[in-house]
Formats: sequence, structure tokens, C-alpha cells
Amino acid sequence: MDSGENYDIAIIGAGPGGYVAAIRASQLGGKVVMIEKDALGGTCVNRGCIPTKTLLASARLLNSVKKGGEFGINSGEVSVDFSTISKRKERIIRQLVNGIAQLFKSYGIDVIKGKGRLTERIKDKSIEIEVEKDDGSVEKVMAKKLIIATGSIPAQIPGISIDERGVITSDQALELEEVPSSIIIVGGGVIGVEFASIFNSLGSKVTIVELLPRIIPTEDGEISEELKKLLVRSGIEVNTGVKVKEIVSHNGKKKAVIETPRGREEKVAQKVLIATGRKPYTEGLALEKTGIGLEKGRILVNEKMETNLPGIFAIGDVVGGVLLAHVASAEGIVASENATGNQLKIDYRVIPNCIYSIPEVASVGLNEERAKEMGYEVDVGRFPFLASARATILGERVGMVKIVADGKTDEILGVHIVGPDATELIGEASVAIKARVTTKDLGRIIHAHPTLSEAIFEAAHDVHGEAIDLRKK
Repeated sequence: MDSGENYDIAIIGAGPGGYVAAIRASQLGGKVVMIEKDALGGTCVNRGCIPTKTLLASARLLNSVKKGGEFGINSGEVSVDFSTISKRKERIIRQLVNGIAQLFKSYGIDVIKGKGRLTERIKDKSIEIEVEKDDGSVEKVMAKKLIIATGSIPAQIPGISIDERGVITSDQALELEEVPSSIIIVGGGVIGVEFASIFNSLGSKVTIVELLPRIIPTEDGEISEELKKLLVRSGIEVNTGVKVKEIVSHNGKKKAVIETPRGREEKVAQKVLIATGRKPYTEGLALEKTGIGLEKGRILVNEKMETNLPGIFAIGDVVGGVLLAHVASAEGIVASENATGNQLKIDYRVIPNCIYSIPEVASVGLNEERAKEMGYEVDVGRFPFLASARATILGERVGMVKIVADGKTDEILGVHIVGPDATELIGEASVAIKARVTTKDLGRIIHAHPTLSEAIFEAAHDVHGEAIDLRKK
């Protein structure tokens, strides 16, 4: 049936890109409809960022309680109630989903539950979207502009089948009813190391197998090696430069056959988690009818987040690039601005990247390797949390801050952190890079003492060999 409604902007997908785009479009005066086949919040809120960080919060608290004796706090025997941990995770998800629904209500944004797909009617300043509902009925929506924000799904390894019981993706990992006694995690990227930290803290024997020479390969090489050292110290087995050939059943468990520089090896565990990244999700959109530009499954867009078809925009994971919730949100704002008649371009120069492993990793700007590849004359400053008074007080004396600077202008090119509260500390670094601050400038800003942020201040001084709390070189 026809909805009888004509909208200024229709959005398919209510993840961190789509729901932010909807709110911004409404703020700009647009009449907005959101089309979502599942729950509001998308993967991030329901099966990604929020549930994993909630589990990590429990894991971190458990680690802290176990160290209570060091602080003079005797808590007795510590045990894990995974059922309660899971219920808390579900409660937080519900709270956030309801929060988005209330935001939509306050802005007068209509929500249609169902699978959106395009039709061939994209002309005369009007776009037709068909919405297939759960009962099989179809509702038609007309809009002047469309924003596609359908996100991504877990990528799979060719030849390795997901049975959702022994071999699982991150989606199924978040639905486990008990902590596995052992788990092999295929992939040492962001998803892999976060789940490794969760299960290791909760008592699993964890093994990471990564195809590339190092884990978190998109991060600075020195930071990657530091994290690997700390993960191994915590009891996680980390194998890099290895390839999974097959996964088979073995005495009620799963056996991963891997190819290593040393030859063929076998790893056995109760579960195998495939954490090899994500891929754009365009299934069911019927893009082939429209002529929208695609490349390797992702939707092609310009700096305004507009596709090759005027009036149709795409944002977030479905356009590829940097698959982060906050990037999708930024793209959503740009798309809504342009869809409502403004002129705005996306700026990818300053994107903080956060990994909520234990310990955390965060970065913004160029890493040392990339800066050198781009022809910069690089200066580097480092400061270990081992020398931080605040980290010592907290009992978190691991990791470091690393600053990469332009050797000619002293401008900060990148900041890389592994250690306590890295994902919070990176905010200061993001502002510094956006404002094109030099290490000398940063070193003149008085930082409160004792704080973890002093480590950034000290790393800036170390670029010039002037860190106060490091021994003379």
C-alpha cells in the first residue's frame, strides 16, 4: 500500500550514522522518515560497540577486584556470574535503544519497521522506497532525498563455515550464555583483541591467530608490539604471520589447522571466533535497478557523501573507508546538511581510533611509518606510564604515549597511546592535531598533577629530549 506520506528525507538504517543523520536533518527543518528492519541503534548499539564495551567494563572491574589486596581491600573469593553480566548488557542496550526512540519522538521523526529497497522511480525530484514489513506487506514511501546507512556485517573466511555453535562471529559471541573454557580467535584486529581481553579476563584460555605480521595492523608498529607484549603477559597466546587452513570438529571441540613459518600446527578449543573484520551490507537494497556506483561491494560517494545519483547519499560502513561509529555519525551530519540545501564536505584528517582492549589503545593522526612514507622528516617523543605518578597510584603502570611530529615545523602529526584510559586521553590529542598545535605549544600548556594526561605533556617534551620525569639521555 502507499503510505500517503511524502518526506523531505528518507533514511535506511538507524545505526550511529543513520540516527544521527535523521536528527540533524530534522534540526535543519526537514520532514524525516527512518526505515529500519531491526532495532534502532543498528550494529553499534545492539551487536557491536555498546555490548562489547559493557562486557569489557565487567572484565575490567573483575581485574580490579582481583588486585584489591594490593590496595588494602580484601574482598574474599571472587567469582563470575556471567548470566548477570549478560543481563546487564541487555539492560544497557534497551536503555540506549529507548533513548534513541525518545529522541526521534521529540523531533517528530517517523519510524517504519521493515526492509527498505529502492525502485526504478528516481526522477522528477522524487525517490520511491518500498518497505517490506515482517508480515510480508509492502509500504511505499516517497522522499525528495535519500540517505543509505545500512552498515556492515561480519566478514567471513573463504572455506570456513560459520555454524553459530562451535564456529561463531562476533554476533554470536555476544549471545553466549556461558564463558567458553577455551577460545581461538581468528583475527588480531580491533574486534579480535577486544574479545580476547573479555574472555581472557573472564577465565577462558584464549589464542589469537592473525594472518598479518602483527596484531592491530592499522596502528603504529611500536604500539602494536607493546600491546602484544602486554596481552601475552596477561596469559593470551598470540600467533602472528599464520594462516588458518581449516576448522574441523575434534572430540566435541573445534580444531583449527594453521600454517605457520614453523610448519603446520593445530590448535584446539571449545569455540572458534571469526573476527576478521566487516564488509559493507547492501543486500536487499535493489541497487542494481538504480545505477548507483559500486566498488567491491561498497557504495561510492563524493566529499558531500552523495552518490552518482543526485539526491541519494550514503554514509557509514556501507561506503567503506574507516569503519567506525563516530565516523558514520560525522558522515551522517554532512549528508543531512547537504540533503537540506547546505554545502558541507567531510574532513577525515582527524579521526580518533579507539580499541577497548585491556589495556586500551587509542590513536589519532599519522603513525610513524605512514608519516615517513609521506615524506615527513619525523621526530618522535615517548613517555611510559611506568613513570607516571597517577598510573602508579592506580596500579596501571603499563604502556606509553608516543607522539609523532614534523621535524621541520614541530607540528604534531600523530599521537598513539597504549595504556590506562587511552580512549579518553586521545580527545586532547585530537584537538591538538585539529588545531595544528606544535609539541612546543603542547609542552607549554599546564597539565594538572597527578593525572594520566601528563603523559601526553611529557611525551611532547620528550620530542626534544626534555621530559622532566625521564632520566637524562
